Amino acid sequence: MKKIFVSSDHAGFALKKKVLNFLKKKKLSFQDLGPFSDKSVDYPLYAHKLAKNVKKNKRNVGILICGSGTGMNIAANKHRNIRAAQCFSIKSTKLSRLHNDANVITLGSRLISKNNAMKYISVFLNTKFEGGRHLRRVKKI
Repeated sequence: MKKIFVSSDHAGFALKKKVLNFLKKKKLSFQDLGPFSDKSVDYPLYAHKLAKNVKKNKRNVGILICGSGTGMNIAANKHRNIRAAQCFSIKSTKLSRLHNDANVITLGSRLISKNNAMKYISVFLNTKFEGGRHLRRVKKI
């Protein structure tokens, strides 16, 4: 991975801070794209900002966090070459990388525990795309 971009909205801000500490402890290259407080913000602005940064390099990935994970997912997927996956289990996370070559993970801070969020991020960052028949399908997106 080249770089990990991280962003949230106000509902995901507390979890984002924990994610940033997790990435720092793992000595991974990341950039926090905001917000920088838990003041109310419009999540699409942050999803679009992250998507624009991720697609600058094929090896970049992103982590988006909002209350449900859904809003960020919808906004990020409006961008060409962004494959955002809303992850809610180890299996959904692993398959998003193996079969869909997801380059953005979206998490719902109100729906998953902080411990599970870190597990999903680890799986996301450490699972490689299988390619093969899945590549043919990803190219059709």
